[in-house]
Amino acid sequence: MGRYVIRRLLQMIPVFIGATLLIFLMVNVMGDPVAGLCGDRACDPATAAQLEKEFGLDKPVWQQYLTYMGNVFTGDFGTAFNGQPVTELMSTAFPVTIRLTIVAILFEIVIGIALGVVTGLRRGRPVDTGVLLFTLVVISVPTFVTGLLLQLLLGVEWGWIKPSVSSDATFGELIVPGLVLASVSLAYVTRLTRTSIAENKRSDYVRTAIAKGLPRRRVITKHLLRNSLIPVVTFIGTDVGALMGGAIVTERIFNIHGVGFQLYQGILRQNTQTVVGFVTVLVLVFLVANLLVDLLYAVLDPRIRYA
Repeated sequence: MGRYVIRRLLQMIPVFIGATLLIFLMVNVMGDPVAGLCGDRACDPATAAQLEKEFGLDKPVWQQYLTYMGNVFTGDFGTAFNGQPVTELMSTAFPVTIRLTIVAILFEIVIGIALGVVTGLRRGRPVDTGVLLFTLVVISVPTFVTGLLLQLLLGVEWGWIKPSVSSDATFGELIVPGLVLASVSLAYVTRLTRTSIAENKRSDYVRTAIAKGLPRRRVITKHLLRNSLIPVVTFIGTDVGALMGGAIVTERIFNIHGVGFQLYQGILRQNTQTVVGFVTVLVLVFLVANLLVDLLYAVLDPRIRYA
């Protein structure tokens, strides 16, 4: 196990470098950041040259990238164009998005897996058909439509929630935004769990456990569900980073000042330091989440061994 973890950590290094290089190049060609600093009026040549020198934009792109990566390994993600260090923006944005992601993941695990088990054990019955139709509708409706409808109904019409999340962004306020963020993924988790349960319940080891007279609950939880969760865990693990990076729409609807909000502002203002810094951390989140998922395989299935 230890050798496998070390090998995976070494494999993460070129992936991290390649992903950050790609993002750095894409962000640097999306526009002129100096023009964004000057606003509607064009900068005069002297001011533009001074700004380019101040933020290191006068150097070649490859040199900018090497400088940036050297600073990243010392914990310096650069300075936003408003003079605020990017790490300060991260310290306020990431805790909010992490809480939002935790709420969304809990919805996926609790509701998604529960519905998947129920429908997988009752495949072809009315409850199975109803849940399949419901998940298909959820997948088909865009997230911004779901968010705006829930905000209008629950927040404006019925007054059950606040239409906008406060600056504290407590777990209670993030329940509805978390449900909106998790809605599509929850539907996929339900369908994936249903398919896996329906396939594995016909396996020989399940029939053997039933023939031995084991209680139905033990057969489902210890034998059937444990093996059926491997593809579900894979999806949820990769979805963690996707939820954190893809929360732009949800955070804009409910006025949540998290990672999505900062990325939106950075792209809108062509603030390369902010965008690259946040995406760099999200790349690390993706890599760590995938490593943890691979290690969970051995916990779910004892037959899996890592050399």
